[in-house]
Amino acid sequence: MAQLTRLKTSDNQVEVARLQEELQMRDQLVQQLSQELFRLVKGNQDFLPSPDVSERHQAEVRALREQLQGVETQVAFYQEQIESRDEEIHQMRQTVEELTDRTRMLEQVVQELPKIYKQKFSERMLVVKNRVAHIQQENRQLNAELQNVSYRLAVRTRRTQHCLDLPTFPQSMLGAPSMASFSEA
Repeated sequence: MAQLTRLKTSDNQVEVARLQEELQMRDQLVQQLSQELFRLVKGNQDFLPSPDVSERHQAEVRALREQLQGVETQVAFYQEQIESRDEEIHQMRQTVEELTDRTRMLEQVVQELPKIYKQKFSERMLVVKNRVAHIQQENRQLNAELQNVSYRLAVRTRRTQHCLDLPTFPQSMLGAPSMASFSEA
């Protein structure tokens, strides 16, 4: 699109340059004719152009002026088009610069995304790791308590299964010598 705009602008500039050259050449011809006419009239006061020759020259001058006005109108038209296109080009360049800046920014964001995701993931995982560590600690405590309770229960169970609950008699009922003989054995 930019090349098309440049080509059109280039073509318009070439056309304007050609028209300006043509206009300049006509201006020079008119100036040369008027100088020549002035020289002839000034140098020879007796020379007066005939009325029909003078009218013919005036008609040619009028025709040249009309052509000149037409060319000036065309030049003004082309100048307006050139200015309009230059403004479009300027706006497009600004748009391209803005889009380029935005593209760079987005590329930078895309390059930083893995770091950001890794950081966010680490932050979230830290909470999960802390929770898992807390649960594991609770689990170890519960296991220790369970083992302790299981051991105590096992000890009680063994005592009740292997040990007979013998009645305890007061010392007075038992004789002291019998106890001594029992201890000797």
